[in-house]
Amino acid sequence: MKNLLLSAAIGDIGGEPYEFEGRTKDYDKVDLLLPGNTYTDDTVCTFACAEALLHSQDGMSMHENIAKSLYSRCRADLFRGFGGRFARWLMYPEIQPPYNSFGNGSAMRVSAAGFMAENRSMCVELATLTALPTHNHPEGKKGAVATALAIFHAMQGEDKDFIRENVLDRFYPDWSDLRYSDIKPSYDFNETCQQTVPAALICFLESKDYADCLKLAIALGGDADTLAAIAGPMAYAFYREMPDELVENAKAKLPEWMLELNDEFDAFVNGKRNA
Repeated sequence: MKNLLLSAAIGDIGGEPYEFEGRTKDYDKVDLLLPGNTYTDDTVCTFACAEALLHSQDGMSMHENIAKSLYSRCRADLFRGFGGRFARWLMYPEIQPPYNSFGNGSAMRVSAAGFMAENRSMCVELATLTALPTHNHPEGKKGAVATALAIFHAMQGEDKDFIRENVLDRFYPDWSDLRYSDIKPSYDFNETCQQTVPAALICFLESKDYADCLKLAIALGGDADTLAAIAGPMAYAFYREMPDELVENAKAKLPEWMLELNDEFDAFVNGKRNA
């Protein structure tokens, strides 16, 4: 599989025009290739975490390494719509302690952990590490772990019933019996893991393919780019393909360091799988 990290970026880019004033609940009006769409904080944080997981630095713990990568990469690309508390974390002249967030930022940036993990325990560990620099609240960590596990299980070839039972039912039991048609009418903008991650899981579980998953997520009428950035990697891990035009649109809009990291990450994951 190629363009693993792009599976989150494409969701982010496709959802960006629909995050605030462009919000919609009309599936048929969602266009994933609007000319002006671009990446947001979801993509920057995703690639920063992936970079840290790939490149450990001597004398630093993985937690410190992830915090450093998030801090430096996000400060270098500040005008990407970072959430208020995370933006304040970035404004300090040096890296600050975590601030106990349960926002959906921990889930939007975790996909690398799901793709890289060699087993379930490794997936949980890596996902938790990506959350800890800022989102150390139990719900923040849970959102990251649930997202990563859905990706991991899909990469292992598990079916949707398995993923529903072992991720949605296990981590968000209050959502177990809900379907997309149940949640869509009243779903609104929400930036917590508790309301974003299970909704993204349901979008994936009821999708027909990758693009359909993104459009379902965006048409919930909530935090569109983040919902799609979370659901997108689940869908790619499961369906194993993304439309070429979405891949090319993302590549045309991402900076060179992300494109290079995208290729390096693919080589690492595919090398591990082949071994």
